[in-house]
Amino acid sequence: MNEEKITLLEAMEISPAVSAFCEKQEASVRAKFAEIDEICEYNQWKVLDAFQKERVSDQHFETTSGYGYTDIGRDTLERVFARVFHTEDALVRPQIISGTHALAVTVFGLLRPGDEIVFAVGTPYDTMQGVVGIRPEKGNLTEFGVTYKIVPLNEQGLPDIEALKKAIGPKTRVVEIQRSKGYDYRKTLSPREIGEIIKAAKEVKPDVIAMVDNCYGEFVQTIEPTDVGADIAVGSLIKNAGGGLAPIGGYIVGKKELVELCAIRLTSPGLGKEAGATLGVTKSLYQGLFFAPTVTAAAVKTAVFAAAVFKALGFKVLPEPDEERCDIVEAITLNSEQGILSFCKGVQFAAPVDSYVTPIPWDMPGYGCPIIMAAGSFNSGASIELSADAPITPPYNVFFQGGLTYGHGKYGVMRAVMEMVRDGVIKIPE
Repeated sequence: MNEEKITLLEAMEISPAVSAFCEKQEASVRAKFAEIDEICEYNQWKVLDAFQKERVSDQHFETTSGYGYTDIGRDTLERVFARVFHTEDALVRPQIISGTHALAVTVFGLLRPGDEIVFAVGTPYDTMQGVVGIRPEKGNLTEFGVTYKIVPLNEQGLPDIEALKKAIGPKTRVVEIQRSKGYDYRKTLSPREIGEIIKAAKEVKPDVIAMVDNCYGEFVQTIEPTDVGADIAVGSLIKNAGGGLAPIGGYIVGKKELVELCAIRLTSPGLGKEAGATLGVTKSLYQGLFFAPTVTAAAVKTAVFAAAVFKALGFKVLPEPDEERCDIVEAITLNSEQGILSFCKGVQFAAPVDSYVTPIPWDMPGYGCPIIMAAGSFNSGASIELSADAPITPPYNVFFQGGLTYGHGKYGVMRAVMEMVRDGVIKIPE
């Protein structure tokens, strides 16, 4: 690192010892960065091709209000998403407020009283537990006569295919596969692994609906779950697919009749996809999708860099620096509550927004224990932007993700290390 950079980093409260240590770890993952760049380039071309095939024009950026009938920008954007994900149809709406909302719309759209949903890879993410009824919340699926089964991961922390086959029965309508790890310390699933789960499920019941929670996974690899048999896939636009520019929204992509059922749930019977004003955000959704491969690549590089740095500091990391990447999330076992507090403080201090704020744990709605979240983002809660969150419970795993640019992500990792040094949690090796 040259002297000019070192001087600037010192002004930004990164010691020469920390910057030198981190630079050394960065050098060890340069080959991995080259792999990420190759994936990014392919995905950028894929998105560009979809824009061109659908003849996107500035007329598609116009706003609509009220009912939003004949919104050609909205309808064309949905065709672009369908092309990108190689599906028959898509529902892409600012009325979907989060990934959890997109998932809730999907399960309530697909399931009817007497149906069963099987969770193929263990207990779903905390907020989905309330949707389903695993944790009692008003209006959950079980109140509507829908039952569920959870197939635990095997002893190696991997999907238990044989147990899944046994769990699928006559009432099973949906098999849900959560791609990312959530707050579980487990391997994120690759599209190839998701395809194997889907194949096994359909061997037992060919008409079962394979649903994938794709949050955090879009554009990390060159294929998506919908390329390997998923009937429907769901995600948030304030994660990867929105490229940091989408201010709100979610997407549902898949088979036409299934997407229509979800649209009916989002709006009402008789309206489906025909209504829903875009209120001036359409251009941001288009532009966000266009930037999504590049922004996702920056986030993946940030995660790889964090893995290299914290592994070198002696912490357990998942994935390892040289492992296959299937989402943007890096899990780090920090072994103590103070480790989490210091790490998250560093991430917050590295933010472009609210950098002066110190995050503290709180009883966040939808979660079963106190959660700390560090994020100084342009869009509130946008976890494609540099962020970290952790349940305050042993073994004190922190889940680190995002970074609209790699330069920012790199600084965020260094600042997290710096705060842990200041608080006496770690020492930089000689």
